[in-house]
Amino acid sequence: MKKGVIFLFLVGTLTCFSQNSLVNVLKKYNKNEVSYIMPDQLNPDNPKLILLDARENKEYQVSHIKNAKEVGYKHFDLKRTEALIPNKTSNIVVYCTIGVRSENIATKLKKAGYSNVFNLYGGIIEWKNKKHLVYNKQNKLTDSIHTFSKPWGKWLTNGISVYD
Repeated sequence: MKKGVIFLFLVGTLTCFSQNSLVNVLKKYNKNEVSYIMPDQLNPDNPKLILLDARENKEYQVSHIKNAKEVGYKHFDLKRTEALIPNKTSNIVVYCTIGVRSENIATKLKKAGYSNVFNLYGGIIEWKNKKHLVYNKQNKLTDSIHTFSKPWGKWLTNGISVYD
């Protein structure tokens, strides 16, 4: 009985620590200029939702959320995105690995006049940790998640971390 209690305590502590660290990273790097949407609130099958992946193409090819359009980060093109989304009142959710790059892209969209822009809390990592589906470049289900880097990959608890 004691071993089971100790095990549950350790798992709970590590989970809290991991999530607490993610909270701290997001507080450190984000300015909260864009409201978060939680993974369990996101329905990628909603036809009224535009889902944008703010990661690079190599990341998108390994793993992305269903129906997401890749817009990139380093080479994000606001004019191309405005052509893709002409309605400035569209419901838009932007995500990246953990939610840092996506806040930057979402902020650019808000400054361009888009009024319903949200940042996916914890990005694709938190999405997968909550056991939501992820797809690869062939649009096949995958457990591999491009986590950008080894340090970011430590927050993935439900999948296989891939990074360059």
